[in-house]
Amino acid sequence: MIIGLGIDVVDVARFGRVLGRTPRLLERLFTDSERSLGLNSLAARFAAKEALAKALGAPAGLHWTHASIVNDDEGRPHLKIWGTVEARAAELGVRELHVSLSHDAGIASAVVIAEG
Repeated sequence: MIIGLGIDVVDVARFGRVLGRTPRLLERLFTDSERSLGLNSLAARFAAKEALAKALGAPAGLHWTHASIVNDDEGRPHLKIWGTVEARAAELGVRELHVSLSHDAGIASAVVIAEG
């Protein structure tokens, strides 16, 4: 059963300018392993975190660094969650999260499905 669905798009160049003006934003939005990625990948991961929040009902108090997008051996992205994000998912009865990322023509996008 689908519990929630979220989608988000990010203008990569604009996101890069925001990160350039506010470097500490990297620490607030991304885990240590994510921070080393290129701008397209960061924008797609930010879109995924926004989509995840929407799929979970966008409650106040979620920490961006309590979710990370990791790739499996074949390169497919998966969401790894803990802390505030894991607690919200458990509260909703989420058993599995599905994520799809894309970036092309200066736009990064992500879709997240929360399944119970």
